[in-house]
Amino acid sequence: MQNDQIKEQIRAYILREFLPGEDPEQLTDTLSLIGGRILDSLATLRLVAFLEETYSFEFAAHEVGAQNLDNLTLIASFVASKRK
Repeated sequence: MQNDQIKEQIRAYILREFLPGEDPEQLTDTLSLIGGRILDSLATLRLVAFLEETYSFEFAAHEVGAQNLDNLTLIASFVASKRK
């Protein structure tokens, strides 16, 4: 699965779960999800659970944070690296 495919699956999940009714075009690849307060701590945990279940890997505690989860580009790159 390519980064772009991963990114689109994650984009669809975020729009459905955290931004229902919002304009999908506003969720750009580099929009800050944590800094922009789209993801709070509970939403971040829900996203982590989704990623672990969907892509069959586990996060280490130190991997859960803005360094890997702040935007779609970072998330897709992180997921791709964990799947290798």
